[in-house]
Amino acid sequence: MSRLAAWSGRLALFALAVAVLSILILRANVLEIEPALATFGAALALAGLAVLLALLSFVSIWRHGRPGLGRAAGGLLLGLALLAYPAYLGYRASKLPALTDISTDTDNPPRFIALAKQRPPGRLDYPGGKAADQQDEAYPDLAALQLDIAPQEAYRAALGVALKRKWQLIDAHPPGGVRREGVIELVARTPIMGFRDDVVIRVAPSEDGARIDVRSASRYGTHDFGANAARIRSLLEDIDDAAGEISPEPQPAAAPEKEKKPAKRPPRRGTRR
Repeated sequence: MSRLAAWSGRLALFALAVAVLSILILRANVLEIEPALATFGAALALAGLAVLLALLSFVSIWRHGRPGLGRAAGGLLLGLALLAYPAYLGYRASKLPALTDISTDTDNPPRFIALAKQRPPGRLDYPGGKAADQQDEAYPDLAALQLDIAPQEAYRAALGVALKRKWQLIDAHPPGGVRREGVIELVARTPIMGFRDDVVIRVAPSEDGARIDVRSASRYGTHDFGANAARIRSLLEDIDDAAGEISPEPQPAAAPEKEKKPAKRPPRRGTRR
């Protein structure tokens, strides 16, 4: 057995175990994010080493005819599989600006209120300025959703869509009262690593019905790889579909005016002559 092939398979299996362990730690929130990410980085380094040893073992097997081709191929494929998703994220990072906070309203973005205590220091306010310009250039299709239904109905549609996604509901206030705006604050999780991203939905009355703005922001990192923009885009599409099933409240029809009958004239009395 080629020693290089044997070690390639072992390192690939060990890298898989370390990667799964780091993902479980992140999703369970057992440790801080820094050591969990360091563990995942170590898994990727082991996967890269397994790929390198597999390639070297192919040369050794070809020259000396030693067994171990299956072990080397397994180490190569498993190592490449572990490196595929990070490589895809790296490709997306090269095509998109380094943003972590996306809003459909860059001039007056929805504010985190109940989630303010959970967000890291310095990540509460929308960055604006250059970040807003980069967002407009990278995601020109992101805009507020205008609906021709009442704000209360738009709020119920938005809340129903968010809850169907199994996001953690932190706070919710329907529109009306002093503020007049409805606010929904939630925590979404990324599909694989389980990173927590904060989402706030604002429902405000407009001339034609209701306006919905969404803000999605990552808690950690310097690049969201387009995840926040994709989340907002998908959320607004689902809210639009849900609102389309709601018929605008019919206005009460005005009662038809009754045709006025001419007043009866009193009978003329004959005059005596």
